[in-house]
Amino acid sequence: MSIDTKKLTIKKGATIKSALEKIHQNQHGMILIEDVNGKIIGIATDGDIRAALLDGYVLEDDIHNSTNYEFISANIDTPREQLIKRLDSHIKVIPIINKDGKLHSVISKKHLPIEDEKSVYIRSRAPVRVSFGGGGSDLTHYFENTVGAVINSAISIYSHATMKVRKDSKIIISSLDLDAELIADDLQHALSQKCSFVLIQSLLNVIQPKFGFELYLNSDFPVGSGLGGSASVSAAVLGCFNEIRTDKWNHHEIAEIAFQAERLHLGIAGGWQDQYAAVFGGFNFIEFNSDENIVNPIRIQSNIVRELEESLILCATGIEHHSGNIHDNQKKAMTSNSVREMVKDNVELSYATRNYLLRGELTKFGECLDKAWKLKRNFSSMITNSHLDSIYEGAIKNGAIGGKLLGAGGGGFFIFYVPPFEKHSLINYLRSKKLTLQPFRFEQNGLKTWKHRESTNSLKGE
Repeated sequence: MSIDTKKLTIKKGATIKSALEKIHQNQHGMILIEDVNGKIIGIATDGDIRAALLDGYVLEDDIHNSTNYEFISANIDTPREQLIKRLDSHIKVIPIINKDGKLHSVISKKHLPIEDEKSVYIRSRAPVRVSFGGGGSDLTHYFENTVGAVINSAISIYSHATMKVRKDSKIIISSLDLDAELIADDLQHALSQKCSFVLIQSLLNVIQPKFGFELYLNSDFPVGSGLGGSASVSAAVLGCFNEIRTDKWNHHEIAEIAFQAERLHLGIAGGWQDQYAAVFGGFNFIEFNSDENIVNPIRIQSNIVRELEESLILCATGIEHHSGNIHDNQKKAMTSNSVREMVKDNVELSYATRNYLLRGELTKFGECLDKAWKLKRNFSSMITNSHLDSIYEGAIKNGAIGGKLLGAGGGGFFIFYVPPFEKHSLINYLRSKKLTLQPFRFEQNGLKTWKHRESTNSLKGE
């Protein structure tokens, strides 16, 4: 808020009479004294002036005789809390002085404005998942005439998004993971560019934002990890846009929009489970049929969760996988009755896996991982190769009870279940193969989105 400093200030050497005239004009009961450079050097209140007149000074005398040079002031960075505390004591008026010592504003008990709305930025993060069973049954072409079921959990590895709405139509997107930036004059310009942001462009094409924005993305995992990373990125981006909406999308709607953008609009083949895991979080048993997808949260005792965290080893193969190609190949293989029967067996195995988890029978859970992998590796010729098979076989020889490649396969991350006193042997083996171990914890929360103010002091905005 701007103020008329001429009514609040008077030059050094002015008379008491002129000071009283200014006090009458400004209605603040005081006048601030400036030096020749406009720097505030003192204050004179109407009480100070009355005391001087009672002491024998006259109206034509210098205001210097009524000036308090040890006055209380504040600067534009003074916290609002401190200002309120000073006004709540004996101080009636506080001049706010800028860095040059000049008057910025004046506050009082009746005039301490609430700051205008600051510009805010939006942050979001969405976890990736580890899948334990039922893979392949979350593909629409499988469950359109039957039932699919998977079991998975979100883990503490995330995609992060930060967004700020612009006052113009310009769009800026920056990704650390892709080491790329997109700059466009408006939405249509952003959608027409040939670049590496095809997933983000697909999301924008579906949601059609009516404003310009800046969007910054980074992830805790490499591209092609097999952890459902693209769904995590999509959920984080959608979370930012959802934070702006008055009519917010629910979890199911966000998962569906993410699926629509990647699977339908962009045309990348794949299943449904990744989107639900990223948005809902936690342990979930998800059932699929042609009418609806049902996300069933699994409540596992905390001691079982902790033991499972200690017994699972997540490690990167160093091979980037391409899930769309594998799913396309798998779709063709699904025409075979034998492959569909193996997927059906995998669905039944996911029910058993869920029950073992709920009862804390973790050795049997590990055995289910092994059975699930042996089924999955036959879904498509692209899921594994001799190198990956040798890693798996070596892990079993060195203590693992079971494990599997995450995601569609072909590379990415292995997860292994290992008993407590075999863990060191397995870790040493995996390290000898130059595989990177990835620490994690299970994440009970899914997509999280929040706003935060950009840092500015309220008095600076006046």
